[in-house]
Amino acid sequence: MSVSSKSSGITSNRWFKPVAVTVVALVIALILVLVAQWLRTLEPVKQFLTDYPGHSELPEGAPTGLPAWLGWQHFLNMFFIVLIIRSGWQVRTTTRPPGYWTRNNKGFIKTRNAPTKISLDLWFHLTLDALWVLNGLIFIVLLFATGQWMRIVPTSWDVFPNAVSAGLQYASLNWPLENGWVNYNALQLLTYFITVFIAAPLAIITGIRMSGAWPKKAAVNKFYPIEAARKVHFPVMIYFVAFVIVHVTLVLATGALRNLNHMYASTDDANSWWGFAVFAASIVVTAAAWFLARPLFLRPIASLMGKVTNR
Repeated sequence: MSVSSKSSGITSNRWFKPVAVTVVALVIALILVLVAQWLRTLEPVKQFLTDYPGHSELPEGAPTGLPAWLGWQHFLNMFFIVLIIRSGWQVRTTTRPPGYWTRNNKGFIKTRNAPTKISLDLWFHLTLDALWVLNGLIFIVLLFATGQWMRIVPTSWDVFPNAVSAGLQYASLNWPLENGWVNYNALQLLTYFITVFIAAPLAIITGIRMSGAWPKKAAVNKFYPIEAARKVHFPVMIYFVAFVIVHVTLVLATGALRNLNHMYASTDDANSWWGFAVFAASIVVTAAAWFLARPLFLRPIASLMGKVTNR
């Protein structure tokens, strides 16, 4: 066999798996749509959709609309999550780090033992994590201080049948009528609740356990080994990737201008392009940060907090 035929065989094998996975996913999606549309022709299902239209009533006194601080939080969360996923993937897949960082033990944080040397990629990941956690704490405080928590925390049991109803409507491509300015549908509510109050804390707890700052001889290590944290941390990252993809897709597919004005302009205007302009600017900023997250630019910043070496 010639070298060219071998290389063509390797190339075809490389492309076969992703193409096959894509075809299978499309077939499954088509079957799901057809089954959902058939179910909606059944009288019991029609009655179920009438009884549970897809959203639960909010508690009395729940705020209407999205304040400006939520728009800033939305941008910062998107910015940090994108870079955290990027840096986390680099930590997981890079075999030869571009550099190493050792914390300055004379600064704000001082320890009795010498600081552990970590890769530059891990330093970047942990720094982003710290900023994301700080931003998250501010978000939680504002969420409960302004009553916005009532929009993403289940307050009645009918949220679950309503979530099933909303899911069936999405799957049948006859999407639920909604107005996110007033109330999210039940499936959105549960997804936001899981993201904020379950996925995010899991990412933090498992990330701290995997950090070099975690004491190696702590008594809790017997019950919470690092292997357990790793088994949870990566699937949580996959969840965030899936959430971002689905979230952005639905935002753009269910009235892009109005949704972007909700999120970035704090207005219920369906015709203004201001929200889109802010969204576009945030994408440019995030893309620029993605490009600049290279050793050439990270080294000078990391050196302000410790010592950067090649080995």
